[in-house]
Amino acid sequence: MPLFFRKRKPSEEARKRLEYQMCLAKEAGADDILDISKCELSEIPFGAFATCKVLQKKVLIVHTNHLTSLLPKSCSLLSLATIKVLDLHNNQLTTLPEDIGQLAALQVLNVERNQLTYLPRSIGNLIQLQTLNVKDNKLKELPDTVGELRSLRTLDISENEIQRLPQMLAHVRTLETLSLDASSMIHPPPEVCGAGTTAIQQFLCKESGLDYYPPSQYLLPVLEQDGAENPRDNPDGPTDRLSREEVEWQNRFSDYEKRKEQKMLEKLEFERRLDLGQREHAQLLQQSSCQKDEILQTVKEEQSRLEQGLNERQRYLDAERQRLQEQLKQTEQNIANRIQKLLQENQRQKKSAEILKSLENERIRMEQLMSITQEETENLRQREIASAMQQMLTESCKNRLIQMAYESQRQSLVQQACSSMAEMDERFQQVLSWQQMDQNKAISQILQESAMQKAAFEALQVQKDLMHRQIRNQEMVSEQRWALSSLLQQLLKEKKQREEELREILTELEAKSETKRENYWLIQYQRLLNQKPLSLKLQEEGMERQLVALLVELSAEHYLPIFAHHRISLDMLSHMSPGDLAKMGVSEAGLQHEILRRVQELLAVARIQPELKPPKGEVLEALESPTLPQEPPEPVRPSAPPAELEPQASECVVCLEREAQMVFLTCGHVCCCQQCCQPLRTCPLCRQEIAQSLRIYHSS
Repeated sequence: MPLFFRKRKPSEEARKRLEYQMCLAKEAGADDILDISKCELSEIPFGAFATCKVLQKKVLIVHTNHLTSLLPKSCSLLSLATIKVLDLHNNQLTTLPEDIGQLAALQVLNVERNQLTYLPRSIGNLIQLQTLNVKDNKLKELPDTVGELRSLRTLDISENEIQRLPQMLAHVRTLETLSLDASSMIHPPPEVCGAGTTAIQQFLCKESGLDYYPPSQYLLPVLEQDGAENPRDNPDGPTDRLSREEVEWQNRFSDYEKRKEQKMLEKLEFERRLDLGQREHAQLLQQSSCQKDEILQTVKEEQSRLEQGLNERQRYLDAERQRLQEQLKQTEQNIANRIQKLLQENQRQKKSAEILKSLENERIRMEQLMSITQEETENLRQREIASAMQQMLTESCKNRLIQMAYESQRQSLVQQACSSMAEMDERFQQVLSWQQMDQNKAISQILQESAMQKAAFEALQVQKDLMHRQIRNQEMVSEQRWALSSLLQQLLKEKKQREEELREILTELEAKSETKRENYWLIQYQRLLNQKPLSLKLQEEGMERQLVALLVELSAEHYLPIFAHHRISLDMLSHMSPGDLAKMGVSEAGLQHEILRRVQELLAVARIQPELKPPKGEVLEALESPTLPQEPPEPVRPSAPPAELEPQASECVVCLEREAQMVFLTCGHVCCCQQCCQPLRTCPLCRQEIAQSLRIYHSS
């Protein structure tokens, strides 16, 4: 039977109480409490939210009403941001707002005796909540976010359907009192729950791998922080401070009760004055008798009209109720008929299934009978063939016996009937010829049938062989397809794995590029370009050893691929000009002149001492196994003094002996000589990574 809910209109007394409490809360010098309990409210009025927001109320009491939801339409929980105590017990709440975690200042939440089925997960955001009472509801579990209530001291979940406590409750170290139904609990066990809050917390901490500490060792935030003392300056310790807080809070509630009684007395006085004014007004009405008669007559007519309307309304409601009952009965009857039809249909289906099963059994039995009949037929044909063969053999035996009898008769009658012998012999020969012809004909027919059977057998064998070959071919094709599909899957898997590895490498390179320098990607691209192909390495191995050593000494080893590509030798360099080197790609003018000058010196030395000139096909061991370069021999200086003083150059910061000849990129510092810069990876001055080092040449 459907239920029709409608909002219950509050009584006149409840409406007056609500108006009085709202006026009392707006008076100057009123306390921080808004009490609209026992006002028969179906929802909290909008004015209450506005009052709490404007007057910064801290206690909202709405118990003993008919509330089905805390938050009406067009209202926001942010209006209750200053509320510290929220009393909603003895209502009809089914859910709490999902964003109840916005009440950051809430310290006491009482929702006892409601219809709650679950608690929102945002309740874990109430970090100042000290008391949570959800007694006598329909809760089946607590959310894991309850473990985030770092200030919770009292929790009452009794008279619910909860059988398991969340494991996160072990993180609430300030819990002093936990009320629950120990007999209906599964986790923790009933014997642990019956031992008290300390045993429950110790059990949960042990399950979570945490150490248990009593709540007295943790400092709790107080409900009223205005004027609270610093716990470090309090010599009495946290236990005395908590007891003082409880006493202070009890005193505040006792003061609130006293103020409430005083307000009730004021309300009674106001009602007495209102009653006195009504009596005075009645006396004034008694003085005007004419008006009184007219008013009484009007009231009687209105009352009769209202009674008539009520009676008609009652009759209409009765008729509507009866019509609904009839419709309900008809609906129930239809449902019963449908159920009966469904049952009958089910029975028919069962019978149909049984019939089908019996038919199937009959079909199987008939097939068995037919198979037996066919076997008998085949056996019958075999017997016919055997009987025919036996008959033919008996006839041949008879013919042989006749022939033998005839021969004996002829021998006996040779002497008696010589004259008739020839005629009888001719007739006998004719009979024998006819018999021989019949036998030959029968034999040829039998041979023809056997040849046909042999041909049919050969055709069948060939057909089977063709089918066998086709099946073998299909099996080979399927195996090849399977192997190809496996190979394709393996290749796709390796391709995907390689793409993921390249993405990871690019991600790492991108992370490095963000933390190191601007031209990171240009440097990486240059490094890729510097990776030489195999053909180019083979060409470099064919270069002259003295030319390679010369380029390494001049810090021009990055031009080795160019020289190897053009197959440049010392003899070719002796006939080249700086412009030719520039066309090849050697752009530094000082390096061009230095290369040509050093080549002329090497060739001059080679002409004087031909044994120093290496063969052309010598492998370059200097590049394959790099070692520390030896210091070049000091050139022979003239004994005459220089024509002019050389400019003072900076010395190497590593060896403090030679001149600084190398510039580091990208920092640009010139602080090392050629020999000391090779093992370095970071600049000695700024500690930045060295991307490239260049040799500095001074023009003469």
